[in-house]
Amino acid sequence: MKLEGNVALITGSGKKSGIGFAIAKKFASQGADIVIADYGDKPAVESDVKTGTLSEMKIIVEELRTRFNINALAVNVDVTDTAAVSAMADTVKEEFGKIDILCNNAGATFGVPNGIHTYGESDWLKTIDVNLHGVFRVSKAMVPLMQNHGGAIINIASRAGKVPALFNGAYSVSKAGVIMLTKVMARELSRLNIRVNAICPGQIMTDLEKWRFGLEARFFNTTPEEQEEKMCRTIPLGRIGKPEEVADTALFLAGETASYVTGQAVNVCGGQLMEL
Repeated sequence: MKLEGNVALITGSGKKSGIGFAIAKKFASQGADIVIADYGDKPAVESDVKTGTLSEMKIIVEELRTRFNINALAVNVDVTDTAAVSAMADTVKEEFGKIDILCNNAGATFGVPNGIHTYGESDWLKTIDVNLHGVFRVSKAMVPLMQNHGGAIINIASRAGKVPALFNGAYSVSKAGVIMLTKVMARELSRLNIRVNAICPGQIMTDLEKWRFGLEARFFNTTPEEQEEKMCRTIPLGRIGKPEEVADTALFLAGETASYVTGQAVNVCGGQLMEL
């Protein structure tokens, strides 16, 4: 599973409580140089969900460098801004000259809870722009840095892309789109020796998950703890997952042990979703 000599870029990795950071840390522990890419500015839309900051991104970079003796770079990027994504690609090319592993992890949800008939159009479009079009933009910009030597792209989708989330339609639709985009990319980029797979996390204990339990508690007049307990009863393994467990799957998909795996959407959900 060693990744020495590889350069890995992970979007949405700028806060320590998220899946993106767990993946970056896992890759760094195996010797990969790391690009921490996230939206480090103050969010334009206020949210109860904690977001990363540029200062936190810089702290993460220094800690990864020191702990794992690798090179690391922090890039402030808005995945909904094509010019910003292109500038990120230029920065990475100048610093490293290539990318071997791309993990499209950046994601968000706006305007929830709302049914399809009450969802605000701007919130709907913004959610899909971040989650789906962001994967397209970043991948399009980074493939030229991979095409001469091949590599691996890992898109973070969601269980919600296979089973609709309650009153969170834009998120579910966007993640379903990520799964299909993964399959399209896998077919089209195979000739460049670039493998493309998706991970579909179920309930993972992140800031977004904690926010969800709080939101549901207000909606159903319960407590976040009761909502978590209720959710655990739907999971065969009986617990909420950890970001590190998603990172372990990402490491497998990034490495040579997955050299014959492409176009797949792998569930990491404690058995909550079982498919033929």
